[in-house]
Amino acid sequence: MICQALNRANFRSRLFTKAAHYQDFLAIVDESLHFVPMRILAYCLMPNHWHLVLYPRADGDLSKFLRRITLTHTQRYHARTRTVGYGHVYQGRYKSLPVESDRHFLTLVRYVERNAQRAALVKKAEDWPWSSVYARRYGNEPQRKMLSPWPVAEPRHYL
Repeated sequence: MICQALNRANFRSRLFTKAAHYQDFLAIVDESLHFVPMRILAYCLMPNHWHLVLYPRADGDLSKFLRRITLTHTQRYHARTRTVGYGHVYQGRYKSLPVESDRHFLTLVRYVERNAQRAALVKKAEDWPWSSVYARRYGNEPQRKMLSPWPVAEPRHYL
């Protein structure tokens, strides 16, 4: 079953303050694919939280994949910011919500990919370099390769 997963930084702090931080998180996601095969359908990284739309291949894969991402990111975040022992990076365990229909899937992906636009970080969703809509439109081969095909066709006037 397709799921939306998200997690927020503790105390509304920023997880990502510069491009290298976003790139590091995406590298963690990519590394995690080698340990737990996962279909990534959409994502958006925001300064203080992230969204992933995932399509697990087997029972238990969702929790294994997200545990690996959040644990690895937390460890690297603490090392980078020299805050080992200073508490939690995330508010809590990730949240996961199932997608129940094709229509709901398209609504969810639009919501996720337009997050930066709604937050007024960009004028157009496809201009946010830390989202799947950007990766699909302008990304390099490794960025596009991380994404899996959608279970439904992209609507003609999606953007």
